[in-house]
Amino acid sequence: MSRAGTSADTLLGGRVRLLQPAEGYRVAIDAVLLAAAVEPPRGAGVLDLGCGVGGAALCLLARRPDLTVTGLELQPELAALAIENASLNGVAERFRVVTGDAADPEALAGARFAAVLSNPPFLAAGRGSRSRSASRGLAHLESSLDLAGWVRVALGLLEPKGRLTLVQRADRLADVLASLAGRVGAITVCPLWPRQGRAAKRVLVAATRDSRAPGRLLPGLTLHGPGQRYTAEAEAILRDAAALDLGASGVAST
Repeated sequence: MSRAGTSADTLLGGRVRLLQPAEGYRVAIDAVLLAAAVEPPRGAGVLDLGCGVGGAALCLLARRPDLTVTGLELQPELAALAIENASLNGVAERFRVVTGDAADPEALAGARFAAVLSNPPFLAAGRGSRSRSASRGLAHLESSLDLAGWVRVALGLLEPKGRLTLVQRADRLADVLASLAGRVGAITVCPLWPRQGRAAKRVLVAATRDSRAPGRLLPGLTLHGPGQRYTAEAEAILRDAAALDLGASGVAST
């Protein structure tokens, strides 16, 4: 049951229960796709940088119960919901939420992680119209960190050979790649096509710290088929908790 000002929703075909603001910032499929693309070593510690109400972290834990996740979230009201959602899904011991600014990662007390996943603010400061919701505005517009700074912090929180995975607007792919240049290897780009023949609006980008492996551009994932139905590959990820393989195929796998 939701309380005043929140709604009770589900992800992954009901595997994840989620309390989130009824208005303002709300979890979208970006978080589910991001979680599906993360494949850390067994038993690893993972950081969700800017975790919001915990949607991506909870989806990852639903698929990979061997992991532990730390979430860092700037907005106290979203962090409080993330803590509540961890309990709601029975993973409070495996999902720790810290309230703090990504610009000050000392809130994490020097911790390093095998994987970092993040859905950074999409829009540069001064771009786009001002949201009527302050919470939504903070989630979507850069504030204390620009995108390059966000990536720098994320890379600094990785263990050697750790993997960073981001979801970002396709029109900011050049900015993401510029922020990674010369610092990582095995950069992998996976376009998310709204439907066949349409330009991608989102991309997943992954990179490995302390690697010199070459980069790859994957075929990507087509989200919708005829009408408004998801493709079988997208449905497997969004409803059945399949992984989104950022290996050679770049398509869903169970």
